[in-house]
Amino acid sequence: MEKVPMTVRGEKLLRDELERLLKLRPQITQAIAEARELGDLKENAEYHAAREEQGICEAQIRDIEYKLSVAQVIDVTKMENSGKVIFGSTVTLIDVDTEEEKRYQIVGDDEAEIKAGRISVSSPIARGLIGKCEGDEVSISTPGGEKLFEIDQVEYL
Repeated sequence: MEKVPMTVRGEKLLRDELERLLKLRPQITQAIAEARELGDLKENAEYHAAREEQGICEAQIRDIEYKLSVAQVIDVTKMENSGKVIFGSTVTLIDVDTEEEKRYQIVGDDEAEIKAGRISVSSPIARGLIGKCEGDEVSISTPGGEKLFEIDQVEYL
């Protein structure tokens, strides 16, 4: 089984969600029991809704448990800051053409959220940055065409 990289933050979020779902389980079971007492199950909307909610909850629990079982948690705060872009590092880029500054943290696929500045390790930008160092210029193919960036700073937060 191939391990999937994940940040410490990503693992914590998954564990918190798993804990929430596990606490929800008995409540759903109780709702099913109460709906069962209402009578005919064929036409019992409460029963069917509770059963559907139970199915969704169980699927989410299985999904999270699987993700945690294949996760390779990487704590970049314990890495020596060599100025090299690695998984989990936060990179400040300067667009060479516009002087616009962008800041991204390279995270696992499930953790990616571009609006929050977290990009997937498998994204074109991250693949272009991995292994490069502070001060390097990097040409990255974007939907808008080739862009030239300078790596201004690499942090292991």
